Formats: sequence, C-alpha cells, structure tokens
Amino acid sequence: MAKYRCTVCGFIYDPEVGDPDGGIAAGTAFEDIPEDWVCPTCGVSKDMFEKIED
Repeated sequence: MAKYRCTVCGFIYDPEVGDPDGGIAAGTAFEDIPEDWVCPTCGVSKDMFEKIED
C-alpha cells in the first residue's frame, strides 16, 4: 500500500502503521480513511496529502 505525505508539515501516513490515536487501524489504506480525518501533526484535511511514489 502506498504512503502519503502531508504537503503542509511533512507527516507521512503509513498504512502499515495507521493512525491509532486518530482511530485509524493499522492496515487501513489511505483511500479508506474517512474524509473528515485530519493530519495528526498539523490538523489539515485529507486533501492536503500527496501520494509518495515508490
């Protein structure tokens, strides 16, 4: 599964880790995260993330 980077603060969403503090279980693809999820570091919306190409 692809990783995604926050374009504001650089936080990396890794689907293998998820965002346990944000209620996102490990193994959750970025596409499957609810639209109201926000970056756990800076609080911007999901649409501010870009896919990191392998």
